[in-house]
Amino acid sequence: MVEDWWAVHEAACEKGESAYVDPETGFQVFTRLGLLERGRCCGAGCRHCPYHHESVSIEDRASLIKQPAWLTDARIDTSAGQKRVCLLFWSGGKDSYLAYRRLQRESDAEIVLLTSFDLTTGNIAHQDLYIETVVAQANHLGVPLIGVPLHSGRSYLDHIVDALNLTQPQQLAFGDLHLEHIREWREQTFGSDPRTQELELVFPVWQVPYEELVTDLMAAEVKCTVSAVTAPELGIAVGDRFDNEFLERLPESVDAFGENGEFHTEVSFLT
Repeated sequence: MVEDWWAVHEAACEKGESAYVDPETGFQVFTRLGLLERGRCCGAGCRHCPYHHESVSIEDRASLIKQPAWLTDARIDTSAGQKRVCLLFWSGGKDSYLAYRRLQRESDAEIVLLTSFDLTTGNIAHQDLYIETVVAQANHLGVPLIGVPLHSGRSYLDHIVDALNLTQPQQLAFGDLHLEHIREWREQTFGSDPRTQELELVFPVWQVPYEELVTDLMAAEVKCTVSAVTAPELGIAVGDRFDNEFLERLPESVDAFGENGEFHTEVSFLT
């Protein structure tokens, strides 16, 4: 079994080394320490860039970044005296979009989107969307977006903590609807770590009646379609439009919002 490159990198940093040999390719790779010695981002999308890829062109970042980075030109001012920052975990589907709409109406915090995706494929877990799709969504909304490429060898929380350094939020928001075990996992994960335990966790659409959520979604100028299906035998297909007609023909055994993983969605904008 090939040794994980992140573990090799961390061992090299502990020794104060500026480079290490990638265990899979045999190539020499700069460590975080080696790149810090350079003093600036070179714009090449280096694996261990400590500068959040600031010199990578905004058009290329989604496909090049290896560390958390801004993926849109939109930014927020995090200087003293500004509004609170709410970091909304964004999947590109209806649940996170509905959470965004409710935050817009009810919160005075500055909203920043955060999307994690697979480093190798660029795919967003479960939704079967690519990071470029989410970048387009954020650009349409005019909302700042942080991309977090995930890879093996580090915990999910370690990746997220690196992203928090970009914006220093006071709140983390999630589009969870009613699955208790998911909410409990978030509360345990973020609440038990000293790096995140002071952050307020916000669940804008938690246990909001489906009828209310559907009404809000239908009122928005969006098209919501099925992006992934785990149970095609139920008569659900990728590309189906999520609307009242779709909901009426769903079998009773299927959660109307696909909360048991039956299907996932993508939001696209009509104007």
